[in-house]
Amino acid sequence: MTDFQLITRIDDPLPSPARAEPPSGRPPLRIGAVQCAWNPDPEAHQATLAEGIRMAAAAGATVVCLQELTLAPYFATGPDNQAAAREYAEVVGEGPTSEFARRMAAETDAVVHASLYEFDADGLGFNTAVAVDPEGTVRARTRKMHIPQFSFYHEDRYFAPGDSGFPVIDLDGVGFAFPTCWDQWNPELARIYSLEGAEVIVYPTAIGSEPHLGDWDTMPMWRQTITANGLSNATFMVAINRIGEEGPLTFYGSSFISDPYGRVVVEAPRDLPAVLVADLDLDQRRDSMKWGLFETRRPDQYTRLTEG
Repeated sequence: MTDFQLITRIDDPLPSPARAEPPSGRPPLRIGAVQCAWNPDPEAHQATLAEGIRMAAAAGATVVCLQELTLAPYFATGPDNQAAAREYAEVVGEGPTSEFARRMAAETDAVVHASLYEFDADGLGFNTAVAVDPEGTVRARTRKMHIPQFSFYHEDRYFAPGDSGFPVIDLDGVGFAFPTCWDQWNPELARIYSLEGAEVIVYPTAIGSEPHLGDWDTMPMWRQTITANGLSNATFMVAINRIGEEGPLTFYGSSFISDPYGRVVVEAPRDLPAVLVADLDLDQRRDSMKWGLFETRRPDQYTRLTEG
């Protein structure tokens, strides 16, 4: 048994600071996230994740989100770990991650979100997020678009840039987007997802120390970037990071859920396993949109964004 810390905000969502209209009658979305370290023992690792999923579902979460490369180590710490990485490449819908998500979704009656190294016979694979519903259907398959290529995060040696566009998946009437990690630093991505109707953007994540930069701690900037993108796009944000040490990296956890006003609703510790569960007032996106965030846009002036 893993000593998970259960951190919740349920039955009492953060109030909307600007209630533009009476409540719409949409029920709150209860969402969960599981933060833990990777375990090299596959059975033990799946058992830990299963325990966290069950804990979130027992608290009422109807969608449970997991970390980047859910069943795999973070093998991109060096540029030449291809042999180790290939051990974890899998086909979406058929491999161990999809099967694990399918089994847990059926058991808990919750949608289970996970992340995997998607095999591609023609070259580099993809860093892909999936979401599996209780009937076993893979409802989402979104490939990571922005690929890190710097010290200790050599993902360009393993993953091709994603080509799946900006899909928004309807889960029980709620618009979900499932990009991954480094995507969260790029404001253009959150804007497009919001324009496409995403209400909740979920980022499976593997981020931690920067060994070549000494004691520099990127965690506060990481959190602020994501919450700011949620604020500027009227979206809830769910960031699920891992913890523990893998090679030269120490992952800093701090998984969190934030609302369309940029407020952190629930947050995990930096270095302990945790399960987050929160009720999200979906009317907050509607209320936030009343500020005119999108009505005053000037896309005709943004052509510089598409220049190389």
